[in-house]
Amino acid sequence: MGDYTDLHGAEQSFGDTEAQRAVRENDRQYVFHSWSAQGQIDPLPIAKGEGVRFWDYDGTEYLDFSSQLVNLNLGHQHPGLVRAIQEQAGRLATIQPAMANDVRGELAKRIVEHSFEGARSVFFTNGGADANEYAVRMARHHTGRQKVLARYRSYHGSTSTAITLTGEPRRWANGTLDAGIVHFFGPYPYRSAFYAETPEQETERALAHLRQTIELEGPSTIAAIILESVTGTNGILIPTPGYLEGVRALCDEHGILLIADEVMAGFGRTGEWFAFQAFDVQPDLVTFAKGVNSGYVPLGGVVISEAIHETFADKPFPGGLTYSGHPLGAAAGVATFDIFAEEGILERVKDLGERVVGPRLREMAEKHPSVGEVRGTGLFWAIELVIDRETREPLVPFNAAGAAGAPFAKVVAACKAAGLWPFAAGNRLQVAPPLIISEEDLRAGLDIIDAALDVADAEAAALRA
Repeated sequence: MGDYTDLHGAEQSFGDTEAQRAVRENDRQYVFHSWSAQGQIDPLPIAKGEGVRFWDYDGTEYLDFSSQLVNLNLGHQHPGLVRAIQEQAGRLATIQPAMANDVRGELAKRIVEHSFEGARSVFFTNGGADANEYAVRMARHHTGRQKVLARYRSYHGSTSTAITLTGEPRRWANGTLDAGIVHFFGPYPYRSAFYAETPEQETERALAHLRQTIELEGPSTIAAIILESVTGTNGILIPTPGYLEGVRALCDEHGILLIADEVMAGFGRTGEWFAFQAFDVQPDLVTFAKGVNSGYVPLGGVVISEAIHETFADKPFPGGLTYSGHPLGAAAGVATFDIFAEEGILERVKDLGERVVGPRLREMAEKHPSVGEVRGTGLFWAIELVIDRETREPLVPFNAAGAAGAPFAKVVAACKAAGLWPFAAGNRLQVAPPLIISEEDLRAGLDIIDAALDVADAEAAALRA
């Protein structure tokens, strides 16, 4: 483990209570945190990260099973990413987006070549939320229409249009910041809104629902449909057979663009460069961020089709960002492609998902009565916890907080006490470790989750009693 280096570049030893106190005090006095009541939080001060682990100032080690916010695909302090940023900073730290830049252009080329047939160019953003904002803006200008359809149980970001696109509780308090957004239900076989009994029936009924939504909203008013190719925070929902293809067909029928939100699922998380590539579908716009450079420098973007690119060939696109295609972020993005090739990332993600994670989670589902369902692909899985398997009642209510969420909070606490930092959302533990994780560490993390599910079993039993 060793020591850590402080912000002045000095070597420090773990257990430095004065350093920890200063970090905590500055955070509580001056940092305003997202999605939080500021007086009700006490963020954990972190001193160091390396590979698939990070440490607090006491030297407590955590196995990062969430890749932070499912963005740290190549892990903490990957030497290839760090070196690329250092070398770029030494040569050209930044340049405005109106000028041409070698790493920006190279990264755009690689992304286009690895995305979808008919892709033409990339517009770079600072992250995933503004990628979705700009994709919607492009769709509206290209089609001359204003409405955009988005699914419930989705997250697309917290800027104005992105949060209105979002189909979960984080949208509620923000009101309707973009009046052109309409929500619809997508497939979720375990909790079907369509009373489907098979995945195929779920597809058929979900597409019929979407067709009716399009008809009632007016096809000629709809610019785009946006969806996460594989739903992320809201449950790792894999498209049912034929669903994405059916959405594409509806879009083609009515002149509607298809936007694939790959912010969380893209760049290897599912074992593909982009999650939609596991299906027979080609989007018109693809949004990305997170795994493009593991978040080492903020970066996102939109992959743009030839037809949409040509819309702006002779008229200006009305939008821009000072840091669009920032050289430090782009350099780390180019290095990401090199590392993926050198380390066989896509192949190992598929292998570990099929050979290790899937079988082990299915074993846990058989063993633990609190597990209602496990689902996923690659290194992107969900364990859905329930009180009762027959009724499928969630372990905690939807959007639970405080005492109502305590049973699930105890499961999460058991993971952390055993040295694993999980991705926890709703009534689900979601498995999303860095893609560089070794099989040994992956199995060790799954062992910790297995033990924590004993807590879930006890909580579920108490709630049934």
